[in-house]
Amino acid sequence: MALKPDRIETQTDVSFFSDATATRGGVVSVKTAGSGVSMDDASAVVEYASAASSTPVGVLLNDVVDLDLTRQHVNWHKDEVQKGGKVTLLQIGQVTTSNIESSAAPSAGSGAFVAANGNISTSGTGARVGVFLSSKDSDGFAKVAINIA
Repeated sequence: MALKPDRIETQTDVSFFSDATATRGGVVSVKTAGSGVSMDDASAVVEYASAASSTPVGVLLNDVVDLDLTRQHVNWHKDEVQKGGKVTLLQIGQVTTSNIESSAAPSAGSGAFVAANGNISTSGTGARVGVFLSSKDSDGFAKVAINIA
């Protein structure tokens, strides 16, 4: 699990889709340039971008899974979403996540920037997505105030 349940959701967005499996807790970015503008526009797709220079949209709050729905159902209690479905993105709030770049050594007050593969870093070329509110704990989790507006 990359996201602990103790979070504050001030502003979320449910207008984007995810067409790849992913684990919650990282910063997703727009997959296609000129992403869709309406609530059910199929071109509004997000992903964990391989480059830090991508446009961040929010922190992924769902696990995106690829299940055979004729054999089993999506586990709603685990916030699972079927691949190709709508995902919930945190744009303003607070999360405790382990999706932190391995070389990063955050401390309270240091800036949080989007890094490659949806990770969060203390510096870099990516856009600023918030502020760290703690250092990493023994399990690699840190508290981050997110502000992507």
